[in-house]
Amino acid sequence: MSQITITLGGYQPPDCVHNRAAEILGKELADRLGDAIVYEMDGNMTASTGIKAMDLLELVESGKLTMCYFSGSYLADRVPEIGIFDLPFVVNSREQAYAALDGEMGALLKEQFLDKTGFRILAFWDNGFRHFSNAVRSIRTPEDCGGMKMRSMNSALHQQFFRLLGFEPAFVDVRDLVNAVHSREIDAQENPLTNTYRFGMHETHKHITLSGHFFGVSLLLVNNDMYESWPDAVKTALQEAVSIATEAQRGFAADEDVEMLAALAETETEVVDLSPEERAKFKAAVEPLLAEQREVLGNRVFALVE
Repeated sequence: MSQITITLGGYQPPDCVHNRAAEILGKELADRLGDAIVYEMDGNMTASTGIKAMDLLELVESGKLTMCYFSGSYLADRVPEIGIFDLPFVVNSREQAYAALDGEMGALLKEQFLDKTGFRILAFWDNGFRHFSNAVRSIRTPEDCGGMKMRSMNSALHQQFFRLLGFEPAFVDVRDLVNAVHSREIDAQENPLTNTYRFGMHETHKHITLSGHFFGVSLLLVNNDMYESWPDAVKTALQEAVSIATEAQRGFAADEDVEMLAALAETETEVVDLSPEERAKFKAAVEPLLAEQREVLGNRVFALVE
């Protein structure tokens, strides 16, 4: 078997849960395939090369990179079903999310990605529950969101959600997010706690609300033409390595939430934990979006997640 080079790109710091899992993936591949595989990983290409995070998708789909991890939110325009995870307050626990992604919902998404893109989904990684942070005031009700400029992904669904709460959404690439926070170009952002803390955004955004409005699904993607060209032994080894890395990644993500809350407790950051009544007000405010998306995605997609 001739030597195969697998290159994996990311867009986060070395100690993030994704890059730690990607390191495990490389080790497991080496254990199984030895010198038959060269595994090259650049976990933060936005820092090392200056590209935008979005560029990773084109690099993998074109074959310039073999693999990447990436938020599924950015691909909802091509595979609408992944947009179910961009709807607020649909997923309430990790157990609920994993049951869907490891079951029929995940199978449907894998099939749709093969049909509509140049990607194959190797795994669904945990991108954490997303929470609000801002530099203006405590957020306990939708009314508290009014007038704040909110950083948004390039996602129409996310932007519609923010507008329903009273935010003014503005797209900012991951590469530029930290500067936008510290320069006060934006008033608010939403991310898993690990990103808010590890990127140092809590130093400017002194108000965090544990809204848990989205459960982030990160896709581990491979160029499908490359994958199909590999010998069965390589495919089998990759799937085994991905399974081990995915279990580790999900464990890292859950542990990280506990660690980040403890770390934030040592700072001057205010962390607001919504009461059931307060959370219900947010859900009520976004009900028009959920009703609209039931018409778009269909009841079956909702049933596979709820």
